[in-house]
Amino acid sequence: MPGSICDVLPSAAALLGVSGAADALGLAESIGDVDRVMMVLVDGLGWHLLPDLVDDAPLLASVLSGGAGRLRQLTCTFPSTTPTSLVSLGTGALPGQHGILGFTLNIPGTDRVLNHIRWRDEPPADEWQPLPTWFDRLAHAGVAARALLPEWFIGSGLTEAAYHGALFVPTHADDDYARRMIDELNAAPGLVYGYTADLDTMAHVFGVGSPEWHEAAARVDGLLSRLAESLPANAALLVTADHGGLNVAADARIDLDADPRLAAGVRVVAGEPRVRYLHTQPGAAADVLAAWSELLAGRADVYTREQAVTAGLFGPVSPAHLPRIGDVVVVCTGGSAVLATAHEPPESARLVGFHGAATAAEMAIPLIELL
Repeated sequence: MPGSICDVLPSAAALLGVSGAADALGLAESIGDVDRVMMVLVDGLGWHLLPDLVDDAPLLASVLSGGAGRLRQLTCTFPSTTPTSLVSLGTGALPGQHGILGFTLNIPGTDRVLNHIRWRDEPPADEWQPLPTWFDRLAHAGVAARALLPEWFIGSGLTEAAYHGALFVPTHADDDYARRMIDELNAAPGLVYGYTADLDTMAHVFGVGSPEWHEAAARVDGLLSRLAESLPANAALLVTADHGGLNVAADARIDLDADPRLAAGVRVVAGEPRVRYLHTQPGAAADVLAAWSELLAGRADVYTREQAVTAGLFGPVSPAHLPRIGDVVVVCTGGSAVLATAHEPPESARLVGFHGAATAAEMAIPLIELL
């Protein structure tokens, strides 16, 4: 079984000497004695996408061929979406425990849907996501943990939920991001964390395999190459991702708001196109389950909340988090997606690339170690 995104920060903390941190990935054996670790999360750098980008990415091509660093396969948590994965990375916990169970979630007791990317003050981050992060634990152990993030990320609910305890270093679009990362690494021992969304953005807007996606791959590879070339002898670079992705063809898209049979009995729609949470009108759950199971047969797995939890999709689920999961859970299989054009911004329906479901193309991610 591959390791998990949940193992990355505890293993890095163990490498940096934090007592009680479990090195489940065996980083100490493969990396040796270092006093500083640079970690970069490349949004959308799925394991199964690596062969498609090597023509534009010399460093990643060398890693894939065995010529540089060490490469292994991990898995992200479900749903395979950025908010869930970032909090799984930060806390080392499965989604059922940390509670960030999707891209958007219904706030129990209301008809409000929380978009985790746009989340600011409500609900309070420490209530919506109650677990400590590994950035907290590093700080408590006296190990500097710095996160270089775009200025507008800082203070958001998702940033607090995933990275609480880090020293936040704001960055700007015109910064030399590689230089700033290197300067932070050289300034003091500990962990320096970075993030880039470029590859994922191009996959969503233009599609995996598009010219724009390949250009983003070249930019990401250039960033990683500069970081690797500048590593001091007492440092290691870890590169991982939050999910993979795939393109969804026009004829594989189902719009629940265009089909009265799918909209019937649904009170609140949450999740995202590859994983839908349907919160139903009182007494309508069984009818919604039956209609969706029939109409999406062969294109999605349709569960009750209880079935999804029993199947272990989210890991053990805290009772407090159960109401965040829909009464009906729809997990797309193959290359389908469920749009919700009356519930979500119109740009969502115009995207080309998607992720969120449980296919290998979405769940498998790399871990790259460079010295």
